[in-house]
Amino acid sequence: MDLDDRYPALSDLARAARARLPRFVWEYLDSGTGDESATRANPEALDGVRLTPRVLAPAEADPSVSLLGRDWAMPVGIAPVGMSGLVHPRAEHILATQATRAGIPYCLSTVAAMTPEEVGPATEGRGWFQLYPPRDAGIRRDLLSRARASGFDTLVLTVDLAAPSRRERQRRARLTNPMRLTPPILAQAAMAPAWSARMLRSGVPRLVTLERYADRSGAGGGTTSHLGYALRVAPDMDYLRACRAEWDGPLIVKGVLDPDDARKAAAVADAVWVSNHGGRQFEAAPSAATVLPAIRAAVGPGMPLIADGGVRSGTDVLRLIALGADMAMLARAPHHGLAALGPAGAAHALHILRAGLLADMGQLGVARPDEARSRLTP
Repeated sequence: MDLDDRYPALSDLARAARARLPRFVWEYLDSGTGDESATRANPEALDGVRLTPRVLAPAEADPSVSLLGRDWAMPVGIAPVGMSGLVHPRAEHILATQATRAGIPYCLSTVAAMTPEEVGPATEGRGWFQLYPPRDAGIRRDLLSRARASGFDTLVLTVDLAAPSRRERQRRARLTNPMRLTPPILAQAAMAPAWSARMLRSGVPRLVTLERYADRSGAGGGTTSHLGYALRVAPDMDYLRACRAEWDGPLIVKGVLDPDDARKAAAVADAVWVSNHGGRQFEAAPSAATVLPAIRAAVGPGMPLIADGGVRSGTDVLRLIALGADMAMLARAPHHGLAALGPAGAAHALHILRAGLLADMGQLGVARPDEARSRLTP
């Protein structure tokens, strides 16, 4: 089967994934919060970004970039997703392996279904570890020590989870965490027999990284209330400075949308990640594409900026770069590929992005991704 012919776009992988996953897994992966206006705003804002092609000056396109002391094959990485194991057994290890093969960063979530110790070796010492900030400093230090010992060299501190979101679509689909095999869940699973067979062999995914700390929490039930929420706290600047003191590698602050917040983060961290959490936290939040120019102006030209939200193609990657980002991260698309076709589907999602980048750089007549900034149409 020629995957380029059958699945030429990331949207094709998304459709195949939706057909092969139980409803509650699709709702977990795809949904936002509230009326989902923030989720819709992400691609809509990118659609409004126009890049002017240039002709009569062809350039040999090289999509590689340097970021945080590393060279990457393209300005794309796989963003953290909690409980990726709902999509496919050993999803985190598979995605880390595919990212490493593609020469791009993979970021493991604190609330993953595999531990840093299991996933870290697949990153070959180039992995990113995303920290949901525990209120207990001892837990924080232990998590950072485990991540570093497992081969993760970059820490991503997520700061946009001051309060849990409701995620209404997940509630309607009756998903809980930990997952309970209730009659509605079993009925949905019966409609996805291949997924169910894989899960029967592998077991119900759990928040394995955090289980050793369970006796320090008061976690309750509910769709979005789980051990990770019970352990964590809304971080402040003192918390960020504590992470800086305890982590000896690159430190990224994720979830920034305000220029003043970006300036404060940039004074301590090595990079700022502009994100509205995929529209999963606050429905009135602006998209990264909307605020990127102001944040770039606030932190200056030398501060590395990472962005996510609504990326559907190599074109969208170049749009974010044209607005001021140095790298674009995406979470749903690699998971769609994995759900649709297994490891080959995850690899194909990354192939689609690279092929799109090369094609669009040719249209723009640019040799390097950051040259797309000169093609931004006023």
